[in-house]
Amino acid sequence: MHRTFEEGLDKLRSRIIRMGSLVEEQVEFAFRSLLTGNHELARIVLERDAKVDKLDIKIDKQCQKIFALNQPVASDLRLLLVALKMNNELERIGDMAFNIARITLADTNIPILAERLELKKMTEGVFTMVKNSMDAFVNSDPNLAYHILNTDEHINAMERAATDRLIGIMQSEPAIVRSGVEMIVVLRNLERMADQSTNIAENVIFLVEAKLIRNTHGAQQSESATSTDVWSDDDDKESA
Repeated sequence: MHRTFEEGLDKLRSRIIRMGSLVEEQVEFAFRSLLTGNHELARIVLERDAKVDKLDIKIDKQCQKIFALNQPVASDLRLLLVALKMNNELERIGDMAFNIARITLADTNIPILAERLELKKMTEGVFTMVKNSMDAFVNSDPNLAYHILNTDEHINAMERAATDRLIGIMQSEPAIVRSGVEMIVVLRNLERMADQSTNIAENVIFLVEAKLIRNTHGAQQSESATSTDVWSDDDDKESA
């Protein structure tokens, strides 16, 4: 029974890593499409979204099965809790990549606006957060996770600056208003991807150090956690 339990945990961890790799590629393709107008990459993101959803369901069911058949404690329990949370965050990031690809595919003005708003730096920052959050999990690296928490506010500042710039463009160029509204959605999705990556980093810290971390506008709050601590939905960052 113990061997079966350990094998189940190993399989669960492998699936989380696979989910992270898939979502990371979805984000990369969505961003490249956004910046270059490459519709083929956008279509790939849309087509692969079902694969993300399918893996999300598999991971969720596997966690439920392990809980039902075993009584995990300490680090094993933390891994299960973190797997459930990370799976949810990754699925949300996948949804946001889908949203960006869909908007880029539907509106040819979006890549033009992205260039005018100089979004390359922001997309690079968000992608790095997504990638680093998974690297922190794979390598059990709390230091990298803490670094992600300190990066989140920079992305928030970029989103606010880009939105202000975009509003100015919309005011001076009425013909671009409809595309501008779509771009506001894109910017909001970029900012939320950074939030979800921060959530993953918080989960990594909980997994490795048994600390509950909350990062609010750059101010880190921490408290010790026992193996039976769980999160409530109210603690999550708001997301679409």
